[in-house]
Amino acid sequence: MAIIHRADLRPSKLEALAAWLPAQPWSGVTTDARLDVVGKFRFDDPAGEVGVETILVRRPDGRVLQAPLTYRGAPLPGAEAFLVTEMHHSVLGQRWVYDAVGDPVYADVVRRAIATGGHEAALERADGSGAWEAEGRASGSGSAADSPTVTSVSVRSDGTRSLVDTGHGTLSVLRVVGADLGTAQPSGETLTGTWRDGEGAVLVVLRS
Repeated sequence: MAIIHRADLRPSKLEALAAWLPAQPWSGVTTDARLDVVGKFRFDDPAGEVGVETILVRRPDGRVLQAPLTYRGAPLPGAEAFLVTEMHHSVLGQRWVYDAVGDPVYADVVRRAIATGGHEAALERADGSGAWEAEGRASGSGSAADSPTVTSVSVRSDGTRSLVDTGHGTLSVLRVVGADLGTAQPSGETLTGTWRDGEGAVLVVLRS
């Protein structure tokens, strides 16, 4: 279960992504591009310390980009290259927002969801008033009883994919999703997402 606060964010998530995406070689986004968030979902951090959210953003040409983020209450040592922004959260205070491929917590929860057939976290309002409406879904294809814990990652780029070595297989994170980019999808168990208007695609592949 993910606890969601009604809060003001400075910058907003979309503002942060609009500033960060043009510098990413896989994004195809310019600094003046109009972006549209078409879906998002969260996973639980078992320790309850790190927010883990995947945001799906549509480019002006219609293609959808996958931007997984982690939100932390303190800097993640050694992850300076993956910092997206520092953000002020009106309830939680200062937050450090990372491109999640460089965060072991993201790799751990996504690997577990894929391997065990897990799914996104339920969203509960922090004020106790009930559930927050989901804006996206995600589910793993595996059927393992458990998943080994990921404690460190090594990341490299492969075109429009980020390859995350977890020590227990590699996560191939598809940055441009739902499109035929002329390259074969790697084989393995998958995380599939669905978002606005029932659109969906494979988002992450776990390669042994």
